[in-house]
Amino acid sequence: MTDKSKTAPAGDNVEPLRRTRPCPICDQPSSRKFFPFCSKRCADVDLNRWLTGHYAVPVVEEDGGTSGGEEPY
Repeated sequence: MTDKSKTAPAGDNVEPLRRTRPCPICDQPSSRKFFPFCSKRCADVDLNRWLTGHYAVPVVEEDGGTSGGEEPY
């Protein structure tokens, strides 16, 4: 038993889930399977860059003191 009212009419276009963007490694169109990359190779290149320290998230280090007048535990 199927409910035909829940399916799209035959003439409608189905829109993809997300638009393709260029791969951040090689600028080829991205693949849905490896998004935002175009292939497993480019995803692995990006992972290697993170693991070897080519990419870094900036961190603001505070002084050793306490903030807001609170006493340390």
